Parts: sequence; structure tokens; C-alpha cells
Amino acid sequence: MRPTRRRAEEMRCRKDLVMDFTAISSIVFPMRWCTLAAAAGSALSLSAQASKLTPPVLPLIVRNPYLSTWLGDAREPPWHDWPMFWTGERMGFSIMATVPDTDQVFPLLGRAHDSLALVANPVYNVSYPTYLGAHYDASTTNLSYLIPAPELSASSTPVELTISFLSPITPTSTLRQSIPASYMTVHVSGDFDVNIYVDINGQWVSGDRGSQIVWEFSEQELGNTDKGLKTWKIRRETELLLSEERDRAEWGTFYFTGPSDLGHEAGVSGRVRPRFARTGSLQNEIDHDFRGIMEEEPVFAFAKSFHLSSSKNSSDSVMFSFALIQNPVTQFASARGLTLMRPLWASWFSSVEALLDFHYMDYTTAAGLASNYSAQLAIDADRSGADDYVDIVALTARQVLGATVFSGTPEDPILFLKEISSNGNFQTIDVIFPSFPFFLYTNPRWLAYLLEPLIEHMLSGQYPNKYAMHDLGTHFPNATGHADGRDEYMPVEECGNILIMGLALVNSLIYDTSAAAGSVWSSLGSDSFDPNPSTSAFSLAKLETRDGVFGLDDSWGGSTKGVRQAQKWVTKSYRLWKQWTSYLIEFSLRPHLQLSTDDFAGPLELQTNLALKGILGIKAMSQIAEAINNKEDVKYYKNISDTYVSKWTEYGISRDGTHAKLAYH
Repeated sequence: MRPTRRRAEEMRCRKDLVMDFTAISSIVFPMRWCTLAAAAGSALSLSAQASKLTPPVLPLIVRNPYLSTWLGDAREPPWHDWPMFWTGERMGFSIMATVPDTDQVFPLLGRAHDSLALVANPVYNVSYPTYLGAHYDASTTNLSYLIPAPELSASSTPVELTISFLSPITPTSTLRQSIPASYMTVHVSGDFDVNIYVDINGQWVSGDRGSQIVWEFSEQELGNTDKGLKTWKIRRETELLLSEERDRAEWGTFYFTGPSDLGHEAGVSGRVRPRFARTGSLQNEIDHDFRGIMEEEPVFAFAKSFHLSSSKNSSDSVMFSFALIQNPVTQFASARGLTLMRPLWASWFSSVEALLDFHYMDYTTAAGLASNYSAQLAIDADRSGADDYVDIVALTARQVLGATVFSGTPEDPILFLKEISSNGNFQTIDVIFPSFPFFLYTNPRWLAYLLEPLIEHMLSGQYPNKYAMHDLGTHFPNATGHADGRDEYMPVEECGNILIMGLALVNSLIYDTSAAAGSVWSSLGSDSFDPNPSTSAFSLAKLETRDGVFGLDDSWGGSTKGVRQAQKWVTKSYRLWKQWTSYLIEFSLRPHLQLSTDDFAGPLELQTNLALKGILGIKAMSQIAEAINNKEDVKYYKNISDTYVSKWTEYGISRDGTHAKLAYH
């Protein structure tokens, strides 16, 4: 018997945290750290329980195109190689463990043990834990190990250790989804003591290993608690705004944060790592000799001692957060001209410190919302396919969102997208198209935010062609447009894509009951509607608190609200939809020489599949017109699409009627 659907608020993800975003710098955190630790353990038990597939790579810290760290060679133990950036290049990120009163040091992630091997006459031995494998869901990847008991221990039972990476997908909270940060929690359970070491290097802020970097260390209290946070801040000495090196951002500050009871140290990797291996601790010292990323490689480390043998509880955990803060995030040729675009989170948080404090203390809520999403996704994927399909959609969720960055304002939100693993184009329509089912399922408003910059740019007259543009810019993060009209030539492809997506978005708004909603989460929240034609149809200006959880979206469509939202959205850009459809009427039935989304195959004329996509676009326009009750256009576009599909059958189907041809020839 499968579990029934649950509303997001019905999950046990409550927290005693009351938000006042007008004075966020003075947030009071009544939640005690013991509650946070218990919540971390609870989240671990709820997520990533049983994975069937063993993919070659696994997401670890995946939030946007520049905060994107993966476990490469995921079929090997995690210490087999360094974690990697999405391009495949290695990242400086390592975790080790030691057992007090022994000479054993255990690599857990990355190859920090390479530094240990360079030491003459070491007083430690590199040993390897038993790796139990990885389990994952849509937001979480768990790596599990057994640390063997020391020879003189009273118990022979190993310590169970799990490293849990959480990049939460929160369909009911765009605010949380917009935060460019992820969590990592180390859980231990057993009856002997263990020390944990984590470090990063400067590769998180530059793709050039020779870049000069600077760093600082800070400590801050959390509200009225007696606890606080420690944070490493790393950036390039000279930031190159809106520039990349090997697809990595050359601007922005990386924040690596943990609780105040950690040991910390910054210094040469070849000294800091062996010192921890020898002593099981760090010296709380900071090397202030700023230098290049790989020049006497500086690392920024935290260490935690778990005193399991003397504790009443045989389990414990420690949580870290990783954030890459950039402002601006892109530049965009908007209706008002080329604009430096702020991150969306900056509209809700008065400072970076306020954002990071909120993010760290919000773990319980974020983990609960993410667990709800993962559980529901697994239920629906199982109904749609098989066990393997459950794992496939779980793995793709972070991959899709890892290509995006939230920007704009709550009154006019925008979601920018980089074409990953290709040429880096900005807001490519035929890259958005294969991902739009994910957005329709998860949160359709995010699809609207993806289409918004394309619509705004073309509506402003900055693109000279009559068909839909291929992308907003040759390379992310610069959406400078194509004023010369010489973007990649896919006119039928992109017109068909955007019309089909436009109709899908309209349809997602129109439903009568929550059970009929395309997304489980669409009907949650109030049904208020702003009729002002100058504002966005999908504003986030009025976030909601439901069941004690702040920062939730209102409902998406439904009943009268959905009809009015659809009318408002379509009316604002209706001339563009008609313009793109007119192009398809003229050119889609017999497409001339051009590319389709399979551009690696090269241009081809009279493509059967491309023609059909154009015809479907015309048909979609008839239903878009229906959303604003334009009966004349409904009839006109429907008649043309019906005529064209009859012709397409004649042109595109083989003579024996068994298959469609590649082209009409």
C-alpha cells in the first residue's frame, strides 16, 4: 500500500523560529541547538533511504551554475578522488576522521591523505573505513561508513558515520529555493570517540589555480542563545565581475560555516592536514599570508571531536553550510536597458550575515519541506514507472535547478538559466523546453520566471527578428541579447517550444479542485489576486506563514484566481504570442534549412519532427487565445493547425504508413 499524498504543511517540519524580516539583523532564535541536532538526525532518517541505481556521479552541493560540487567516480569509494565541479574538474574539498589514542586516520572524502603521505616518519597510519555506499533522494545524498573500533576498545562494534549533503528543493517556498547555500551534516553513532576534519581550498572562488585569494575568519552569536557560528570567507583578491574561467565564477565570496564549538585553522595543506592526523585537533590559528590558490596551497579547516564514550547519547552530529554569495548575479538587457541584476534573496534579507544566520537556523524547516517533496516525487515516479525511474527523477531534480539562479524582486521575480555542459548560452529556449515538465510538476511559477526575461526582452523590441530568439546571450552570466539578430538559427524550434510552454503554463493555472492541480503544491496558500495590469501576474510580494512556517508562496492558480492570472499574463504579451505564431504559419509546414534542438546533427531542410513541433505551436496558440476569450483567434489558429497536420501526415509519413520519415524528401 503506497502512502497517500501529503500537504507540505502536514510534514513535521515545524520550528519555534519567528521571523521579522523588517529587522532581520536582530533575529531572535529561540530554537536550542539540541533541537537542531535532533532535527538533523530526524531528517537523516526520513530521506535517502534506499536507492536502486548506482550512477557514475552524485550531487553533493548543487545550488546554481557556480555552486555545483559533485562526487565523481561515485561507484568508487569517496576517497578515491577529489570531488568535482560540474565540468569534471577537481575541487579542493576533503573530510577525514581519526580515533583518539590510536595512530589511525581515515580518509572519507577527497584525497587529503595525499598530503599525509608526503610527511617523513609519520606517527600515524592511513587506514580505510568500510564504505557502505551512497543513498539519495531529490534533495539529499548520504555517504555511509563504518569506522572500526580500536584494538584496546571495550567494544568491537564500529562507529557508524554518515555524511549527509542537503541542497533542499522547496516547492512551497521560493524564498528558500533562492538561497545560494547548501548543508552538510556529519552524523556519528557508536561507543568510542571520533574526531572529524573538513577543509576546502580556494578553488571554490576561481577556475584559475593561479588566482590570488584573500580570506578572513569571523565568529558571531546567534540571537539570545549562548551559541554561535564560525565562518571562513574566501574570495579572489581582485574579483572579475561577471566573468568566468573554465565555467567558474571569478567574482563572489564563499562562506564555509559551522558551529562555534569547532576547532579551526587556515594554513598550508601539507601542514594542517598532517597536524590533524597526528593530534586529532586544530590550533585555532590563521595564516594571513594571502597567496595563490595552489601556492603553498592554503586550506580552511574545521574539526569536531565527538565524545561518544563518555556521553549518555551514543550518537551526535555537526552541521556545516556552504554558500557562494554574488551580487550582482548577472547582467540582463531588460526593458530599461542593460541592468546589473541582484539576487532575489537580497529583497528579503538586509545583509549577507542575516541571510546566512537564517539559512543555518532554518535547517529543520528546509529539510522538512525538502523531505516532503522527495517523498511525493518518489510516490508519483513509482506510479509512472518503476524503481529505477524513482531514482532517475530524484537525481535529475538537483541537476535541473543547479543550472538556475533566482533574481529580480518579489514584485517581478526572474529565474535565469545557464546552458550547462554545452556552450554556456544564456536562457536557451530549447534547453528550458526539455526541463519544463520538471517545473510544471515542482512549482509552475518557476517556469513563468524562466520565460519572463525572454518575453520582456523581446517585447521591448531589442530583438529584431519575428521569430523567438534562441537565447538571451552567447554566454552566461551576460544576457546582453542579440541586437543584430544573429543568434543560433532555430526559428521553428524556438517558436514551437515557447508556444507549447506558454500553453502548459496557462493550463497549470486553471483547475477547480486541489486534486485537479497539476502540481501537488499548487493549491496551498491564499487565493488573493492583484488585478493591477502593471504588476507581475505571479508576484511574491506577499509571502505567507502557514502552520508556523514563514516565507511560503501563495497558491498557484486555481478556480477564479487561476483564470484571472492566466488572462493577466497572456494579455500583457499577447502580441508576441501572435507574432511567433504568424512565423510558424508561414514557415513551419515546410521548414527550410535550419537547426533543430538536435543541433549536433547539423542543419536539415524539411525536417518532419521540426514541422510537427511548429504545427503543435500553432495549435497551442489557439488555446492560449481561449484563455483571454478571443474566439476569433481560437477559430483561426485551430483551423490552420488542423489543415497543417493533415498535410504533415501526407508529407511526413512513409508510404507504407509504418513510420515517420526524418525529412519530407
